[in-house]
Amino acid sequence: MHLIEHLHRNVKSIAMPLGMVVGALLCRPVSALEAATGHMITPALIFAMLFFTFCRVRPSEMRPSLLHLWLLLAQGAVCAGVYLLLRPVDGVLAQGAMICALAPVAMAAVVIGGMLGADVATMATYSLLCNMAVAFVAPVVLSLVGTGACTLGGIVARIAPLLVVPFAAAQCCRLVLPRAAQWVAEHSRISFYMWLVSLVVVIGRTTAFIIDLRDASLGLELALALAALVVCLFQFKAGRMLGRRYGDPAAGGQSLGQKNTVLAVWMAQSFLDPISSIAPTAYIVWQNFVNSYQIWKHDREAARR
Repeated sequence: MHLIEHLHRNVKSIAMPLGMVVGALLCRPVSALEAATGHMITPALIFAMLFFTFCRVRPSEMRPSLLHLWLLLAQGAVCAGVYLLLRPVDGVLAQGAMICALAPVAMAAVVIGGMLGADVATMATYSLLCNMAVAFVAPVVLSLVGTGACTLGGIVARIAPLLVVPFAAAQCCRLVLPRAAQWVAEHSRISFYMWLVSLVVVIGRTTAFIIDLRDASLGLELALALAALVVCLFQFKAGRMLGRRYGDPAAGGQSLGQKNTVLAVWMAQSFLDPISSIAPTAYIVWQNFVNSYQIWKHDREAARR
C-alpha cells in the first residue's frame, strides 16, 4: 500500500505538465477524436470525476459560510475591476480579462482541492453556490458588454447537467448502494487520472484553436494571454488569503482561481468578440501550471512530515 501511495505521489508531480505537453503535441488527433465523439469525452470525464468526489460528501456537511460570501464578492469585484480598468485601453482586452473572472469555479476544482487538503464539503458547497450565482449574473453582464444574446436558460443548460446530476447520482448511490459508495469514496484518487485525461483533451483543443486563429494580431493575442496570467495569479492568491482567514487556504485558492474555462471560452465566443476567447484559452494553461506547482509543493511538504 505504501508503494502505491509513493507511486501515486510521484506520478502526480509530473503528470500535469506531461499531460499538457502531450495534449499540445497531439492537438490534431485529440481534437479529431473529441469531434468524432460529439465533444462528449470531457463532459463524461467531468461527470465521473465529480461522482467519485461527491461520494465523499454528505448533504448535511454542506453549509454556506462567510468564506463563500467573501469569495463571491471577490469574484464580482475582480470581474468589474478588470473590465473598467482595461476598457479605456482596448475593448476586446477588457472583455477577455473580464470573462476570466466571471467564469464560475471549475467542476474539477473540488477534485484538485481535495488533493491539496481542502475541505471537500466546503468546496462542493461553493461550487453549487458559485455556479448558480453565475447562471443568474452572467446574462446581465454579457448583455451589457456583449451582443445581448445571452440568456439564463442557455447558461443553466451548460452548467446544471455537469454539476447537479453527478451530485444527485452520488447521493442516491450512498443511500441505495452504501458499500459501493464507500468503495468509490475510498478510491477517489482515481478521479485525478480521469482529470488528467480531460486535461490532455482540453489542452489539445486549446492548442488547435490557437493555431487555427487568423483574425487577431500577435500583439493583441499576447496582451490577452498576459491579462489572463495576471488575473489567474491574482485570483489564486486572493482566494488563498481569504481561505486562510477561515482555516482553509487551499479551498479558497481553488474556489476563486480554478475556473470553468470551457464555459468561459463558450461565453466569449458566443456573446463577446470571439477574439476575446484567447484570454480564457490561455487561462487554461496558466491555471494548470499553478495546479501542477501546488500539487508538487503539497506532496513535497507531506513527504517531509
